[in-house]
Amino acid sequence: MRRALALAAVVVATLAGSYLALVSFRQDRVLSVGEIRLSVSPGHKGALDIYVPLVDWGARFEAIRLPARLRVDLKTIDRDVVKRVATGGQFDVQSVRQDARDAIATYLRNLVLLVFLCGGSLGVLVAFAVRGGATPKLRYTTGAAIVTALLTAIALVVLLPPRGPIDTPQYYAFGPDIPRALEAVETAQRSTRALDQELDAQLVGLARLVTAPANRPALENRPRLTLASDLHNNVLALPILERTAARGPVFFAGDLTDRGSPIEAALIRRVVRTGKPFVFVPGNHDSDTLTRQLARDGAVVLTRSGRRSANGETSGRPVVTVAGLRVAGYDDPFERQAGDNFADRYNRAPDPAEVARFATWMRGVRDDVDIVMVHNPALLPDALEELDADPPAEPLTILVGHTHEAELTRRPGATVINAGTVGAGGTGNLLEREKIGIARLSYEAEPSFEPLAVDMVTIDPRSGSATARRERLDEAPPEPDA
Repeated sequence: MRRALALAAVVVATLAGSYLALVSFRQDRVLSVGEIRLSVSPGHKGALDIYVPLVDWGARFEAIRLPARLRVDLKTIDRDVVKRVATGGQFDVQSVRQDARDAIATYLRNLVLLVFLCGGSLGVLVAFAVRGGATPKLRYTTGAAIVTALLTAIALVVLLPPRGPIDTPQYYAFGPDIPRALEAVETAQRSTRALDQELDAQLVGLARLVTAPANRPALENRPRLTLASDLHNNVLALPILERTAARGPVFFAGDLTDRGSPIEAALIRRVVRTGKPFVFVPGNHDSDTLTRQLARDGAVVLTRSGRRSANGETSGRPVVTVAGLRVAGYDDPFERQAGDNFADRYNRAPDPAEVARFATWMRGVRDDVDIVMVHNPALLPDALEELDADPPAEPLTILVGHTHEAELTRRPGATVINAGTVGAGGTGNLLEREKIGIARLSYEAEPSFEPLAVDMVTIDPRSGSATARRERLDEAPPEPDA
């Protein structure tokens, strides 16, 4: 009995030492996107837990056979990475994922070694403590401690590392909106690729998990357009537009200025450098002087009769190929004229005749165009009704402005995108406290144009707080509430 109790004490001590090492060992690792902490929590159904406190979301994968959770918590985030991604920049996702895998593998190796050493050490200490008398010889008790520690380490090697496909997540979080969020997530069917994309976004703390069918195209490495309008001379917003565009195309749906005067044209002429190319359709606060200046500076200035040149003439071909896309623009009927001393010609709304003229123009381009640009959405009703009644093969993408309100409208015949006001209402509207609005359109270019998603971003220029939402355009819109 004393020999059995002595051996049992050594084995229990070894297991206790191993368990204490397992629950207490944590390791911090610095990745290119931030710092992660790795740990193990025994006593749960085996799973790999990835938790991002910044967005208060976790993903749990039942890919571990040991009754323990391998936790990966994102502790800190690199501010430079956040700013780069938030402004449309890219980073090497595969490199980050490989770094994370290497960090987990290193942690597991260190953990197994520490469990073996701590368990074996405590077992050997107990073996020395119970030696003598009728207890087994020291070589047997120390051998039992080492064998038990070794078997524990082998069990960890076999059972703790994640095995098999990691593609069936459970989501959890601790915020007040969890029930609604989880209900939405539970209805989603995700493929490994779509899930990988969302977890990559979580690694930099910028994205929220979104519901989506499993067969939707991934947005990674797809071409993007930056959509904006209504700067109204607020040149302080130009760096935001430039950083968001990230040297890609900028489509600007009117109202760069307030009057379109030569002074204003000179003030904002550097806007052309925000996009490659910079595509522009005039609004009611722009002028013929401004558009000629923009054309001289290299902008693609669109009118209902084609691209406008530096001398004010138009090409006569309404549809222009820009960045591989077929684009047409309808210059605002209230565009100001230098001959009228840039007087305001806008009378609050287009009349029915002007709305009908736009619908007639749309009939002539609808089958040959991917994107239509027009400043004032009040011109659209007749054309939209016709498009809904006889939809094209794919809904047209129509970019508008004027209202200073970000809005996305999806109809059978067209998707209408209004990014808001990139100039927060402009220098003449400082008391209206409007928010900066900007949007980015991701699309498929080959074999033909297909819009995939639009990101609508609004920024409060006073507090710096921002909100963003992504709307997939390659899926049917959600049914309106009854």
